[in-house]
Amino acid sequence: MRPHRKALRTTAVGAASAALVATGTLTTAPAAHAAPSSVRFVDIAGDGGTTLKANVVTPAGADGSRRHPLIVLPTSWATPQIEYLAQAQRLADSGYVVVTYNVRGFWQSGGHIEVAGPPDIADASRVIDWALAHTPADPGKVGMAGVSYGAGISLLTAAHDERVKAVAALSGWADLIDSIYSGRTQHAQAAALLQGAGGVTGRPSTELQQILRHFFASDLDKEDEMLAWGKKRSPAAYVDRINEHGTAVMLANAWGDTVFPPNQYADFYEKLTGPKRLQLRPGDHATAEATGLLGLPNDVWTDTGRWFDHHLKGEDNGVDREQPVRLRSRSGGGYEGYPDWKSVAATERKIALGGTTTIAANVNSGADGGIVLLSSVLDQIARLPPVASIPLLPRRWAAVWQSGKYPAPQRVRGTARLHTTLTPTKESGTLVAYLYDVGPLGLGKLVSNAPYTFHGRTPGKPFGVDLELFSTAYDVPAGHRLALVVDTVDPLYIEHNPSGARLTFSSPANDPSYVSIPLREQ
Repeated sequence: MRPHRKALRTTAVGAASAALVATGTLTTAPAAHAAPSSVRFVDIAGDGGTTLKANVVTPAGADGSRRHPLIVLPTSWATPQIEYLAQAQRLADSGYVVVTYNVRGFWQSGGHIEVAGPPDIADASRVIDWALAHTPADPGKVGMAGVSYGAGISLLTAAHDERVKAVAALSGWADLIDSIYSGRTQHAQAAALLQGAGGVTGRPSTELQQILRHFFASDLDKEDEMLAWGKKRSPAAYVDRINEHGTAVMLANAWGDTVFPPNQYADFYEKLTGPKRLQLRPGDHATAEATGLLGLPNDVWTDTGRWFDHHLKGEDNGVDREQPVRLRSRSGGGYEGYPDWKSVAATERKIALGGTTTIAANVNSGADGGIVLLSSVLDQIARLPPVASIPLLPRRWAAVWQSGKYPAPQRVRGTARLHTTLTPTKESGTLVAYLYDVGPLGLGKLVSNAPYTFHGRTPGKPFGVDLELFSTAYDVPAGHRLALVVDTVDPLYIEHNPSGARLTFSSPANDPSYVSIPLREQ
């Protein structure tokens, strides 16, 4: 590590620690004269002796005479060890021992970035070992939580360490490949954001650097290797172990998460058999939890506390009697409760994609999924999703189909699905499908999108395409239409269209094309 980078990290951690300790003390103290929880900065030996920088927060008055539930918080990607200090103090004030640690490879912790690989899972178990040996933590009441990277590590640790009884995984992933390589398409902006942040604040492992080179180079010879690397780091691959352990799992994410889209969380949720909860709301990656990290009121962190209170402390707070699937529409309103994910969409309505339409590739039509982080944050705060003028989209580069005007609001809930027949002129190609809410003047607001890439196809030979768009909750006003737009270029993704390629969409009589819209009961 270069000396100036190390000095910069040390200075930044010190300043942020002081600020958050002060802020956390002010925002979490329940009363002016209440005794503050105890905060210690410690070094913990992780897997192979790697030093992990950590904070330990214990309840006020904890003297070792009795045991307290333990919560372990691995940090998010590229964030320092004081990330969770405000929430750690809140949890400690309610009776928990909390250990938050900087994951290996980042900031002042040792080692290299392994992307939730086996060393990271082993590290989490070593942190639990340390806490049980050095704090008044109860070995029978261990929980883990985290945002983003910390969420993934928490779920993976729960699969490998049966001591973890409850998890709150916030803005994380269950399937790493389905997150950044869905539709066999590289999510370029998301991966570049992670690569850039990791390079500035950490030390990527040689393996990670190789995987990223293959990823951005679209090296199909290395695709199987990349898929195996991602599967090893995907909690979904170990769901049977989590179920076997009976771990209570809370999953929370945002509809517009441009790093870990919500589909893979919903699929994972359906496979869990133990106590579980799924919470989805407007926002982008980790924006739903952000205010809570500053010690401000935050519903995601409040529900996280309730989850642990019930499953670790045994409190009868009603969390187990609430509808386990809780959704907030991007169009406003409070949470809606459902008994399971499949009940979110009471019905489905198909929009026929009739006729035959041919578009040229390699040119951005103007229909886009937005900019990583920025676009969905604007939607979260101001309800301003990416927009496009549907009548003005050039039909040479964009295929467009529209519904009729809806006489009543259409409450889109869940996952829209595209089915069509595609005939390419080249063996490889990429398409991106967009679903728009179109107002009276033709301005379309993005409801959802998803990419799709194919390789090894015979030019001129049609084949079927089935594509799930990213799950969402959005209310289409009465008098509006829904439009499906398909083009071939989007800055969010790497496209694989050879020069001069064309794509033809058709709707054979024996296999008609459509987009299926999931709707909540009116």
